[in-house]
Amino acid sequence: MAGPAVPSGTARERVRYDGVMSTAESNPWRRVARRLAYENAWIQIHHDDVIRPDGEPGIYGVVHFRNRAIGVVPLDTERDQVLLVGQFRYPLDRYSWELPEGGGRFDESPEEAARRELAEETGYSGGTWRELCRCDLSNSVTDEVAVIYAATDLEAGTAAPEGTEQLEIRWVPFDDAMAMVARGDIGDAMTIIGLQAIALERALAK
Repeated sequence: MAGPAVPSGTARERVRYDGVMSTAESNPWRRVARRLAYENAWIQIHHDDVIRPDGEPGIYGVVHFRNRAIGVVPLDTERDQVLLVGQFRYPLDRYSWELPEGGGRFDESPEEAARRELAEETGYSGGTWRELCRCDLSNSVTDEVAVIYAATDLEAGTAAPEGTEQLEIRWVPFDDAMAMVARGDIGDAMTIIGLQAIALERALAK
C-alpha cells in the first residue's frame, strides 16, 4: 500500500490527511469584492464580499499582518534547559511565558529576523540555528504564517527590548516547560508548537 504523498514544497500545494494532493484550484470560495476596513503599522483588516462554498453570498474578514511571525526555541543542551520570556500581553490582559518571538519583515530572511529578535529580547546571539517548523497561527481569520527556529550554543549578551516590551527571561528545564504547557500555564500557540516540535523530535529519535 502506498504511503502518504510528500509535499513538493511549492506554496500552492498542500497534503490532505488521506494523502491526496489538493491545490488552490479546488478553492470552494469566490471573492466578489474586497475593501480595506482598517490598517495600522502592524496589520491590515480586509472586508471581503464572497460567494460561500454552498453558493450563497456572504462576507469574510481577513487580518493580514505586515510582518512574518518569528519564534525561537533557545536550548542549553548541556543542562537541557529552554529560555523563556515573560511579559504582559495587552490583548489578553494577563502575563504570559513564551518563547522569544516577534515580527520579521518580508524583505529579510526569517532566520535573520529570528536572530535579531532573540538578541533584542534576551541578549543571546551566535550559536547554531536550524528551522524547526512552519505553521498557520489562526487560519480561520488571518493569513499569518509563523517560522520557528531551534538555536543552541548561544552566547550571552545585553538585551535591548523595544519600548513596548517589559520582559523577564528565565532558563527553565525542558521537562518543566512541557509541564507548564500540560498545566495550561503556557498558552501561547507558537511556544506550545515549538516545544512540542522539539519533544516530538526527541521521541522519534528514541
